[in-house]
Amino acid sequence: MFGLVLSGIMTSVVSFVASVNAMGLAPDLPFKWFVSWLISWTVAFPVILMIGPAVRRFVARVVEPPPR
Repeated sequence: MFGLVLSGIMTSVVSFVASVNAMGLAPDLPFKWFVSWLISWTVAFPVILMIGPAVRRFVARVVEPPPR
């Protein structure tokens, strides 16, 4: 569930910023942004699921755990 929510939020923000940067505030921005977000999310979600465990292991190795 974490990967689903994270990928949805991050791709929506990044695709919106990229769409506004490329098109400006065009009348068809909402539609084009939605299509861009959908494509981005279909790539990002599986990538997060695949690399998430490796990233967690890497972070666990380089970050000192908090004291208890």
